[in-house]
Amino acid sequence: MKIVLITIGKTNEKYLIEGISDYQRRLKHYTNFDMIEIVHFKNAKNFSESELMQKEGELILKQIKNSDHLVLLDDKGKDFTSQKFAQKLQQWMLSGKKRLVFVVGGAYGFSEEIYKRGNEKLSLSKMTFSHQMVRLFFVEQIYRGYTILNNEPYHHE
Repeated sequence: MKIVLITIGKTNEKYLIEGISDYQRRLKHYTNFDMIEIVHFKNAKNFSESELMQKEGELILKQIKNSDHLVLLDDKGKDFTSQKFAQKLQQWMLSGKKRLVFVVGGAYGFSEEIYKRGNEKLSLSKMTFSHQMVRLFFVEQIYRGYTILNNEPYHHE
């Protein structure tokens, strides 16, 4: 199974880029992982929140295949412990899906079309994090999930 993380906008903080790259490198041992960064609109300030969500939604949908299992990273989603997330990761792997796609929305969330297309919603925390930090946190959690499933010493209970 291939895992894809779709994000809106670029990560421009060096420390986050380095952290994300480190976990992407580590993940190669376990799975085929890819990140797709959808570039922000240059004139985004000229759009209303709903127009911006709509335009971002259209760009997200262009990256999604009909057969993809789409998980929206959303503050209204289900939250998991790292152990439970690892179990969920294993369920997704055993489901036979070819691509598991996670999406981090833009600053205002997802368009209605994205919510309709999504198969599940997952929350990383009840707190709000910058969209750039979420990428690092989430890639680390995928890596942590694989180490838990392989009984490796990375995660401690």
